[in-house]
Amino acid sequence: MDDWNAKIIAEFRANQGRVGGPFEGAPMIVVHHRGRKSGRELISPLMFLPHETDRDIMYVIASKGGAPTNPQWYHNLLAAGEATAEVGTETFPITVKELTGEERDRVFDEQARRYPGFADYASRTAGIRVIPVLELTRVR
Repeated sequence: MDDWNAKIIAEFRANQGRVGGPFEGAPMIVVHHRGRKSGRELISPLMFLPHETDRDIMYVIASKGGAPTNPQWYHNLLAAGEATAEVGTETFPITVKELTGEERDRVFDEQARRYPGFADYASRTAGIRVIPVLELTRVR
C-alpha cells in the first residue's frame, strides 16, 4: 500500500492536486498525520467531499475499500484532532472532527451518490461497522 500511495502522492504533486486512474476527476487531499503509537509522520492520499458552501471544510470517508476495520489514518487523525493537508498546490493546517448521526449520514449519502463505490463499501460493512466520516477544517 505504501508504494501505491507514494505513486498517487507523486502524481498529485506533479499535477497541482489532480490524479488519474480510479481517482480521475475526484477531489483529492493529501493528509499528513502522526502514527498515534509509532509517532512517525505518515502521509495519506484521500478523496474528499467539499462542503456545499465553505471552501475551508472537507469531508473524508474512512471506507478502507469496504474492509471490516477502519483505516489507520482514521484512528491517527481522530486521536490527534489536527493535521496538515495538501489540496491543489496549497498546504495548510486542519482540525479534525468526527461526524455522527444524521450529519454523518447526510455527508456519506452525498459521497455515495457522487461515487457509487462508497455505497458498495457500506453494503460490505453492513452489520460489521458504520463507515466513519471526518470533517477536516482549514485553520486560518
